[in-house]
Amino acid sequence: DPDMPFVPSIPEDQFILVEEGDPTIIPCRTSDPDAQVTLINSLDKAVFAFYDSKQGFIGNFPAGSYTCKTIVEGVEFKSDEFLIYILRATSQLPVEIEALKTVYKTGETIVVTCVVFDNEVVNLQWNYPGKVKEKGLIKLDDIKVPSQKLVYTLTIPEASVKDTGDYECTARHATKEVKENKKVVITVHDKGFVHLEPQFGPLEAVNLHEDKNFVVDVQ
Repeated sequence: DPDMPFVPSIPEDQFILVEEGDPTIIPCRTSDPDAQVTLINSLDKAVFAFYDSKQGFIGNFPAGSYTCKTIVEGVEFKSDEFLIYILRATSQLPVEIEALKTVYKTGETIVVTCVVFDNEVVNLQWNYPGKVKEKGLIKLDDIKVPSQKLVYTLTIPEASVKDTGDYECTARHATKEVKENKKVVITVHDKGFVHLEPQFGPLEAVNLHEDKNFVVDVQ
């Protein structure tokens, strides 16, 4: 079609997410398989890469904006703009789970944090006693500096005894068959308590100048 040399692209094709170091395709396809197409970056400089009229430009491209252009019967045509985003992702999934404390009283707020290191391409799921009732509030912090980490925070307000149990986060790599899960056990008591168990009798005798230890187990 000389009036539309570039096949129209859908919005999903214009935003290209690429894992760091992986090749990708900038999908500016042409209706004329013999068209001469040039790839232009945001600085209006030509970028040299392999071109396939059925797929587009193939190669390792830096993050940024790209446009394709061609000339038909002396008229220049430009494709839609394509935006490449580079995501950091390693083949391993280093995950840590942290709890400020593991014993709570009824009415307190439970906070558990799951941290994924060196990956931006991750799906994370929580399993915990109150999940069926959707009791937990989940927040994500994407930290870039000084190193990449995704911090998922699960908060359970107004905890009850029923919130006692396993708190587990499972991280899955979005593009590779890799997953990692971590677990912490949380206990919620109906009320606070102190249990004392002395290791001595109510009346003790000691010789003059004798050292004697009095031991109490405290829970």
